Amino acid sequence: MLSPGLTAGARKPAPQAPQAGLINDYPTVARADYVFGCMVANGQTRQALEKCSCSIDTIATILPYERYEEAETIMSVSQVAGQQAELFRNTGIFRDIVADLHRAQAEAEVTCFY
Repeated sequence: MLSPGLTAGARKPAPQAPQAGLINDYPTVARADYVFGCMVANGQTRQALEKCSCSIDTIATILPYERYEEAETIMSVSQVAGQQAELFRNTGIFRDIVADLHRAQAEAEVTCFY
């Protein structure tokens, strides 16, 4: 029998996102999409699954889903070439929304990957 928090073959507990203030307003599909993308970047392993799941849970404690969705949309639109996308790249409020997501992702990386 495994100790609580340990997976088969694990030497230490899987990373856990902070529970205080956990916001559970992220749809399952948004969480799954984040985890799939994270695993592409970090390896298709069980360990990557645990870390990536922890990461989106941590982000959810920091940003409400509406703010996360805004940032994802701004980042997506700003990648499009052309003058119309320039508005999203160079407007302060849009940069602030994306910066909030980047700060949440940095916190998640420290919490879950180290």
